[in-house]
Amino acid sequence: MTQILIPLKQHVGAPCKGIVKAGEMVKRGQLVAEPNGLGANIHSSFSGKVVDVSEESVVLMIDEEQDFSRYLPIPETDTMIKAVEEAGVVGAGGAGFPTFLKLSCEISKGTFIANGAECEALLVHNVKQMNEHIDQLIRGMKYCMEMVKAPKGVIAVKGKHRQLVTRLIKAVDTETAIDVHQLPDIYPAGDERMIVREVMDIVLEPGQLPTEVGAVIDNVETIKRIAEAIEDRKPFIDKDVTVSGRVKQKETVFVDVPIGTPVKTLINNVGGYVEPHGEIVIGGPMTGRSGEETTPITKTSGGVLVAMPFPQEHRKVGLLICECGGSAERMTEIVNNMGAEVVAAERCKRMVEVNGRYRCALPGICPGQAKTVMSLKKQGAEVVMTGSCSD
Repeated sequence: MTQILIPLKQHVGAPCKGIVKAGEMVKRGQLVAEPNGLGANIHSSFSGKVVDVSEESVVLMIDEEQDFSRYLPIPETDTMIKAVEEAGVVGAGGAGFPTFLKLSCEISKGTFIANGAECEALLVHNVKQMNEHIDQLIRGMKYCMEMVKAPKGVIAVKGKHRQLVTRLIKAVDTETAIDVHQLPDIYPAGDERMIVREVMDIVLEPGQLPTEVGAVIDNVETIKRIAEAIEDRKPFIDKDVTVSGRVKQKETVFVDVPIGTPVKTLINNVGGYVEPHGEIVIGGPMTGRSGEETTPITKTSGGVLVAMPFPQEHRKVGLLICECGGSAERMTEIVNNMGAEVVAAERCKRMVEVNGRYRCALPGICPGQAKTVMSLKKQGAEVVMTGSCSD
Protein backbone atom coordinates (compact mmCIF):
# COMPACT_ATOMS: atom_id res chain seq x y z
CA MET A 1 0.00 0.00 0.00
CA THR A 2 1.17 3.51 -0.79
CA GLN A 3 0.88 6.68 1.27
CA ILE A 4 -0.11 9.90 -0.48
CA LEU A 5 0.20 13.38 1.00
CA ILE A 6 -2.38 16.02 0.03
CA PRO A 7 -1.13 19.48 1.07
CA LEU A 8 -3.67 21.79 2.70
CA LYS A 9 -2.13 24.92 1.19
CA GLN A 10 -2.49 24.80 -2.59
CA HIS A 11 -3.53 28.41 -3.02
CA VAL A 12 -2.82 31.92 -1.75
CA GLY A 13 -4.04 32.56 1.78
CA ALA A 14 -4.00 30.32 4.83
CA PRO A 15 -3.90 26.52 4.72
CA CYS A 16 -7.30 24.84 4.56
CA LYS A 17 -8.72 23.04 7.57
CA GLY A 18 -9.14 19.29 7.29
CA ILE A 19 -12.68 17.97 7.77
CA VAL A 20 -11.80 14.27 7.81
CA LYS A 21 -10.28 12.22 10.60
CA ALA A 22 -7.67 9.48 10.88
CA GLY A 23 -9.20 6.08 10.21
CA GLU A 24 -11.89 7.45 7.90
CA MET A 25 -12.31 5.97 4.41
CA VAL A 26 -12.53 8.54 1.63
CA LYS A 27 -13.36 8.33 -2.05
CA ARG A 28 -11.80 10.11 -5.01
CA GLY A 29 -13.48 13.49 -5.31
CA GLN A 30 -14.57 13.66 -1.67
CA LEU A 31 -14.17 17.01 0.08
CA VAL A 32 -11.41 16.66 2.70
CA ALA A 33 -10.59 20.27 3.60
CA GLU A 34 -12.32 23.64 3.58
CA PRO A 35 -10.92 27.19 3.45
CA ASN A 36 -9.77 28.81 6.66
CA GLY A 37 -10.13 32.37 5.41
CA LEU A 38 -8.87 33.06 1.88
CA GLY A 39 -8.55 29.72 0.09
CA ALA A 40 -10.33 27.01 -1.88
CA ASN A 41 -11.86 23.61 -1.21
CA ILE A 42 -9.55 20.60 -1.37
CA HIS A 43 -10.82 17.18 -2.42
CA SER A 44 -9.20 13.77 -2.28
CA SER A 45 -7.74 12.72 -5.62
CA PHE A 46 -7.43 9.08 -4.52
CA SER A 47 -9.62 6.62 -2.67
CA GLY A 48 -8.22 5.20 0.52
CA LYS A 49 -7.92 5.48 4.28
CA VAL A 50 -6.98 8.65 6.15
CA VAL A 51 -3.80 8.02 8.13
CA ASP A 52 -3.19 11.48 9.54
CA VAL A 53 -4.59 15.00 9.42
CA SER A 54 -2.32 17.88 10.41
CA GLU A 55 -2.25 21.61 9.85
CA GLU A 56 -0.18 21.01 6.72
CA SER A 57 -1.64 17.94 5.03
CA VAL A 58 -4.00 15.01 4.84
CA VAL A 59 -2.13 11.70 4.55
CA LEU A 60 -3.87 8.78 2.84
CA MET A 61 -3.06 5.09 2.62
CA ILE A 62 -4.50 4.66 -0.84
CA ASP A 63 -6.37 1.62 -2.16
CA GLU A 64 -4.31 -0.71 -4.34
CA GLU A 65 -6.75 -0.31 -7.21
CA GLN A 66 -7.76 3.20 -8.29
CA ASP A 67 -10.35 4.14 -10.93
CA PHE A 68 -9.27 7.60 -12.04
CA SER A 69 -12.14 7.82 -14.51
CA ARG A 70 -14.58 8.16 -11.62
CA TYR A 71 -15.02 10.63 -8.77
CA LEU A 72 -17.63 11.96 -6.38
CA PRO A 73 -19.23 14.95 -8.13
CA ILE A 74 -19.52 18.34 -6.49
CA PRO A 75 -23.01 19.29 -5.28
CA GLU A 76 -25.50 20.73 -7.72
CA THR A 77 -25.41 24.52 -7.68
CA ASP A 78 -27.70 27.34 -8.77
CA THR A 79 -24.94 29.26 -10.53
CA MET A 80 -21.80 28.53 -12.52
CA ILE A 81 -19.63 30.59 -10.19
CA LYS A 82 -20.82 28.53 -7.22
CA ALA A 83 -19.79 25.38 -9.09
CA VAL A 84 -16.32 26.87 -9.55
CA GLU A 85 -16.17 27.57 -5.81
CA GLU A 86 -17.40 24.11 -4.83
CA ALA A 87 -14.83 22.49 -7.14
CA GLY A 88 -11.95 24.34 -5.43
CA VAL A 89 -10.64 25.82 -8.69
CA VAL A 90 -7.60 28.08 -8.29
CA GLY A 91 -5.21 29.65 -10.75
CA ALA A 92 -3.36 26.67 -12.20
CA GLY A 93 -0.64 28.75 -13.82
CA GLY A 94 0.40 31.01 -10.97
CA ALA A 95 0.09 31.51 -7.24
CA GLY A 96 -3.27 29.76 -6.97
CA PHE A 97 -5.70 32.62 -6.37
CA PRO A 98 -9.24 31.27 -5.79
CA THR A 99 -10.92 31.49 -9.17
CA PHE A 100 -14.46 32.12 -7.96
CA LEU A 101 -13.23 35.33 -6.32
CA LYS A 102 -11.52 36.45 -9.52
CA LEU A 103 -14.74 35.82 -11.44
CA SER A 104 -16.86 37.67 -8.86
CA CYS A 105 -16.78 40.93 -10.75
CA GLU A 106 -18.54 42.61 -13.65
CA ILE A 107 -16.71 44.02 -16.68
CA SER A 108 -19.65 44.84 -18.92
CA LYS A 109 -17.41 46.82 -21.29
CA GLY A 110 -14.29 44.76 -20.80
CA THR A 111 -12.41 41.68 -22.01
CA PHE A 112 -11.91 38.18 -20.66
CA ILE A 113 -8.47 36.91 -21.64
CA ALA A 114 -7.40 33.25 -21.78
CA ASN A 115 -3.71 33.22 -20.87
CA GLY A 116 -2.00 30.64 -23.07
CA ALA A 117 1.44 32.27 -22.99
CA GLU A 118 3.21 29.44 -21.13
CA CYS A 119 6.13 31.82 -20.90
CA GLU A 120 8.65 29.74 -18.93
CA ALA A 121 11.08 27.59 -20.88
CA LEU A 122 10.53 23.80 -21.12
CA LEU A 123 6.86 23.91 -20.08
CA VAL A 124 4.54 22.70 -22.85
CA HIS A 125 1.37 21.33 -21.20
CA ASN A 126 -0.76 24.43 -21.90
CA VAL A 127 0.13 24.36 -25.59
CA LYS A 128 -0.72 20.65 -25.73
CA GLN A 129 -4.06 21.31 -24.07
CA MET A 130 -4.95 24.09 -26.51
CA ASN A 131 -3.93 21.96 -29.48
CA GLU A 132 -6.04 19.00 -28.40
CA HIS A 133 -9.04 20.64 -26.72
CA ILE A 134 -9.83 23.88 -28.54
CA ASP A 135 -13.58 23.29 -28.26
CA GLN A 136 -13.35 22.93 -24.48
CA LEU A 137 -11.25 26.10 -24.26
CA ILE A 138 -13.85 28.08 -26.20
CA ARG A 139 -16.71 26.69 -24.12
CA GLY A 140 -14.83 27.51 -20.93
CA MET A 141 -14.17 31.04 -22.14
CA LYS A 142 -17.87 31.52 -22.85
CA TYR A 143 -18.72 30.41 -19.31
CA CYS A 144 -16.19 32.89 -17.92
CA MET A 145 -17.39 35.69 -20.18
CA GLU A 146 -20.94 35.07 -19.02
CA MET A 147 -19.93 35.07 -15.35
CA VAL A 148 -18.08 38.39 -15.56
CA LYS A 149 -20.45 39.79 -18.21
CA ALA A 150 -17.58 40.46 -20.61
CA PRO A 151 -18.71 41.23 -24.18
CA LYS A 152 -15.34 40.21 -25.63
CA GLY A 153 -12.91 37.32 -25.21
CA VAL A 154 -9.30 36.95 -26.35
CA ILE A 155 -7.03 33.91 -26.47
CA ALA A 156 -3.47 35.13 -25.87
CA VAL A 157 -0.84 32.76 -27.24
CA LYS A 158 2.73 33.15 -28.46
CA GLY A 159 2.94 33.73 -32.19
CA LYS A 160 5.81 31.25 -32.50
CA HIS A 161 3.29 28.40 -32.18
CA ARG A 162 2.24 28.95 -35.79
CA GLN A 163 0.19 25.79 -36.30
CA LEU A 164 -1.67 26.31 -33.03
CA VAL A 165 -2.34 29.97 -33.87
CA THR A 166 -3.73 28.95 -37.26
CA ARG A 167 -6.02 26.36 -35.66
CA LEU A 168 -7.22 28.81 -33.01
CA ILE A 169 -7.98 31.50 -35.59
CA LYS A 170 -9.95 28.99 -37.63
CA ALA A 171 -11.81 27.76 -34.53
CA VAL A 172 -12.97 31.25 -33.54
CA ASP A 173 -13.85 32.26 -37.09
CA THR A 174 -17.56 31.92 -36.33
CA GLU A 175 -17.23 33.24 -32.77
CA THR A 176 -17.97 36.94 -33.18
CA ALA A 177 -17.02 37.76 -29.57
CA ILE A 178 -13.70 35.85 -29.37
CA ASP A 179 -10.38 36.75 -31.01
CA VAL A 180 -6.82 35.41 -30.96
CA HIS A 181 -3.91 37.66 -30.00
CA GLN A 182 -0.33 36.65 -30.79
CA LEU A 183 2.13 37.43 -27.99
CA PRO A 184 5.86 38.01 -28.50
CA ASP A 185 8.22 35.20 -27.53
CA ILE A 186 9.69 36.96 -24.52
CA TYR A 187 9.72 36.46 -20.77
CA PRO A 188 7.47 37.05 -18.85
CA ALA A 189 4.79 37.00 -21.57
CA GLY A 190 2.38 35.31 -19.14
CA ASP A 191 2.51 38.11 -16.58
CA GLU A 192 -1.00 39.58 -16.28
CA ARG A 193 0.20 43.17 -16.56
CA MET A 194 2.21 42.34 -19.67
CA ILE A 195 -0.79 40.56 -21.23
CA VAL A 196 -2.98 43.61 -20.59
CA ARG A 197 -0.33 45.79 -22.20
CA GLU A 198 0.01 43.55 -25.24
CA VAL A 199 -3.68 42.72 -25.76
CA MET A 200 -5.38 45.95 -24.68
CA ASP A 201 -2.56 48.49 -25.17
CA ILE A 202 -3.00 49.63 -21.58
CA VAL A 203 -0.06 49.98 -19.20
CA LEU A 204 -1.10 49.01 -15.69
CA GLU A 205 0.64 50.81 -12.87
CA PRO A 206 2.51 48.59 -10.40
CA GLY A 207 -0.08 47.22 -7.99
CA GLN A 208 -3.00 48.03 -10.29
CA LEU A 209 -5.29 45.07 -10.97
CA PRO A 210 -6.49 44.08 -14.47
CA THR A 211 -10.12 44.49 -13.36
CA GLU A 212 -9.48 48.21 -12.90
CA VAL A 213 -9.16 48.53 -16.68
CA GLY A 214 -11.87 46.01 -17.55
CA ALA A 215 -9.87 42.79 -17.86
CA VAL A 216 -10.12 39.38 -16.23
CA ILE A 217 -7.38 36.86 -17.06
CA ASP A 218 -7.28 33.12 -16.42
CA ASN A 219 -4.71 30.53 -17.41
CA VAL A 220 -5.95 28.06 -20.02
CA GLU A 221 -5.71 25.09 -17.64
CA THR A 222 -7.72 27.04 -15.09
CA ILE A 223 -10.37 27.46 -17.79
CA LYS A 224 -10.24 23.70 -18.37
CA ARG A 225 -10.94 23.10 -14.69
CA ILE A 226 -13.77 25.67 -14.78
CA ALA A 227 -15.38 23.84 -17.71
CA GLU A 228 -15.03 20.49 -15.90
CA ALA A 229 -16.66 21.89 -12.77
CA ILE A 230 -19.62 23.28 -14.72
CA GLU A 231 -20.12 20.48 -17.25
CA ASP A 232 -18.95 17.39 -15.37
CA ARG A 233 -19.32 18.50 -11.72
CA LYS A 234 -15.68 17.52 -11.33
CA PRO A 235 -13.63 18.94 -8.45
CA PHE A 236 -10.08 20.17 -9.06
CA ILE A 237 -8.33 16.89 -8.28
CA ASP A 238 -6.03 16.41 -11.28
CA LYS A 239 -3.22 18.55 -12.74
CA ASP A 240 -1.49 18.76 -16.12
CA VAL A 241 2.30 18.66 -15.71
CA THR A 242 5.36 18.92 -17.95
CA VAL A 243 8.36 16.74 -17.02
CA SER A 244 11.67 17.70 -18.62
CA GLY A 245 15.37 18.34 -18.07
CA ARG A 246 17.80 15.60 -17.12
CA VAL A 247 15.32 12.78 -17.74
CA LYS A 248 15.37 10.18 -20.48
CA GLN A 249 12.17 11.32 -22.19
CA LYS A 250 12.22 15.12 -22.36
CA GLU A 251 9.28 17.53 -22.50
CA THR A 252 6.72 14.88 -21.63
CA VAL A 253 3.23 16.09 -20.75
CA PHE A 254 1.21 14.16 -18.22
CA VAL A 255 -2.49 15.03 -18.42
CA ASP A 256 -4.68 14.81 -15.32
CA VAL A 257 -2.10 13.69 -12.79
CA PRO A 258 -3.92 13.05 -9.48
CA ILE A 259 -2.98 15.74 -6.97
CA GLY A 260 -0.72 14.28 -4.30
CA THR A 261 1.23 12.10 -6.73
CA PRO A 262 4.95 12.17 -5.75
CA VAL A 263 7.12 13.71 -8.46
CA LYS A 264 9.36 10.61 -8.45
CA THR A 265 6.43 8.68 -9.94
CA LEU A 266 6.45 11.00 -12.98
CA ILE A 267 10.25 10.85 -13.27
CA ASN A 268 10.09 7.05 -13.26
CA ASN A 269 7.41 7.19 -15.96
CA VAL A 270 9.75 9.02 -18.33
CA GLY A 271 12.52 6.48 -17.90
CA GLY A 272 14.27 7.97 -14.90
CA TYR A 273 17.21 10.34 -14.64
CA VAL A 274 19.95 11.13 -17.11
CA GLU A 275 23.13 11.07 -15.07
CA PRO A 276 24.63 13.17 -13.74
CA HIS A 277 21.64 15.13 -12.48
CA GLY A 278 21.07 17.82 -9.90
CA GLU A 279 18.07 19.18 -8.08
CA ILE A 280 14.40 18.73 -8.91
CA VAL A 281 12.66 22.03 -9.68
CA ILE A 282 8.90 22.25 -9.16
CA GLY A 283 7.47 24.75 -11.62
CA GLY A 284 9.33 26.61 -14.34
CA PRO A 285 13.08 27.29 -14.50
CA MET A 286 12.63 31.01 -13.74
CA THR A 287 10.24 31.01 -10.80
CA GLY A 288 10.20 27.37 -9.70
CA ARG A 289 11.28 26.09 -6.32
CA SER A 290 13.53 23.25 -5.22
CA GLY A 291 11.71 19.99 -4.51
CA GLU A 292 12.35 16.40 -3.50
CA GLU A 293 11.38 13.05 -4.99
CA THR A 294 8.60 12.87 -2.41
CA THR A 295 7.21 16.34 -3.20
CA PRO A 296 3.50 15.97 -4.10
CA ILE A 297 1.89 17.46 -7.20
CA THR A 298 -0.49 20.28 -6.24
CA LYS A 299 -3.02 22.48 -8.06
CA THR A 300 -0.25 24.90 -9.02
CA SER A 301 2.52 22.44 -10.01
CA GLY A 302 3.16 23.17 -13.69
CA GLY A 303 6.46 21.41 -14.16
CA VAL A 304 8.86 18.83 -12.77
CA LEU A 305 12.28 19.76 -14.11
CA VAL A 306 15.46 17.85 -13.34
CA ALA A 307 18.51 20.11 -13.44
CA MET A 308 22.19 19.58 -14.07
CA PRO A 309 24.38 19.29 -10.98
CA PHE A 310 25.24 22.71 -9.62
CA PRO A 311 28.51 24.07 -11.07
CA GLN A 312 30.95 25.04 -8.38
CA GLU A 313 31.70 28.72 -8.02
CA HIS A 314 34.01 30.28 -5.45
CA ARG A 315 33.90 33.92 -6.50
CA LYS A 316 31.82 36.34 -4.43
CA VAL A 317 28.31 36.80 -5.81
CA GLY A 318 26.06 39.84 -6.10
CA LEU A 319 22.31 39.35 -6.59
CA LEU A 320 20.34 41.48 -9.05
CA ILE A 321 16.76 41.04 -7.89
CA CYS A 322 13.68 41.53 -10.05
CA GLU A 323 10.01 40.68 -9.60
CA CYS A 324 9.78 38.62 -12.78
CA GLY A 325 12.37 35.95 -12.00
CA GLY A 326 13.75 34.01 -9.08
CA SER A 327 13.37 35.54 -5.64
CA ALA A 328 16.29 36.62 -3.49
CA GLU A 329 15.71 33.53 -1.33
CA ARG A 330 15.78 31.20 -4.34
CA MET A 331 18.90 32.78 -5.82
CA THR A 332 20.65 32.66 -2.44
CA GLU A 333 19.79 28.96 -2.23
CA ILE A 334 21.35 28.39 -5.66
CA VAL A 335 24.48 30.36 -4.73
CA ASN A 336 24.87 28.33 -1.53
CA ASN A 337 24.49 25.08 -3.47
CA MET A 338 27.25 26.26 -5.80
CA GLY A 339 29.53 26.68 -2.81
CA ALA A 340 29.72 30.45 -3.21
CA GLU A 341 28.84 33.40 -0.98
CA VAL A 342 26.37 36.24 -1.48
CA VAL A 343 28.07 39.51 -0.56
CA ALA A 344 25.63 42.07 -1.98
CA ALA A 345 22.11 42.44 -3.37
CA GLU A 346 20.44 45.18 -5.39
CA ARG A 347 16.98 45.51 -6.93
CA CYS A 348 16.46 46.11 -10.63
CA LYS A 349 15.97 49.83 -11.22
CA ARG A 350 12.50 49.08 -12.67
CA MET A 351 11.27 47.91 -9.26
CA VAL A 352 9.06 50.20 -7.22
CA GLU A 353 7.51 49.66 -3.79
CA VAL A 354 3.73 49.29 -3.67
CA ASN A 355 2.02 48.49 -0.37
CA GLY A 356 5.17 47.00 1.09
CA ARG A 357 5.97 44.86 -1.94
CA TYR A 358 8.42 45.62 -4.74
CA ARG A 359 6.86 45.38 -8.20
CA CYS A 360 8.25 45.69 -11.73
CA ALA A 361 7.15 48.89 -13.46
CA LEU A 362 7.24 47.36 -16.96
CA PRO A 363 7.32 43.53 -17.02
CA GLY A 364 9.12 42.19 -20.07
CA ILE A 365 10.94 45.44 -20.87
CA CYS A 366 14.28 45.10 -19.10
CA PRO A 367 16.43 48.22 -18.63
CA GLY A 368 20.18 48.52 -18.75
CA GLN A 369 21.73 47.63 -15.39
CA ALA A 370 25.24 49.09 -15.63
CA LYS A 371 24.78 51.34 -12.57
CA THR A 372 23.33 48.47 -10.52
CA VAL A 373 26.14 46.12 -11.52
CA MET A 374 28.74 48.73 -10.62
CA SER A 375 27.13 49.11 -7.21
CA LEU A 376 27.32 45.35 -6.66
CA LYS A 377 30.97 45.39 -7.70
CA LYS A 378 31.77 48.17 -5.24
CA GLN A 379 30.26 46.01 -2.49
CA GLY A 380 32.68 43.20 -3.28
CA ALA A 381 30.78 41.13 -5.87
CA GLU A 382 32.99 39.45 -8.46
CA VAL A 383 30.11 37.87 -10.41
CA VAL A 384 26.39 38.69 -10.68
CA MET A 385 23.38 36.38 -10.53
CA THR A 386 20.04 37.66 -11.79
CA GLY A 387 16.59 36.14 -12.12
CA SER A 388 15.64 37.12 -15.65
CA CYS A 389 17.13 40.43 -16.85
CA SER A 390 18.02 40.48 -20.53
CA ASP A 391 20.72 43.15 -20.27
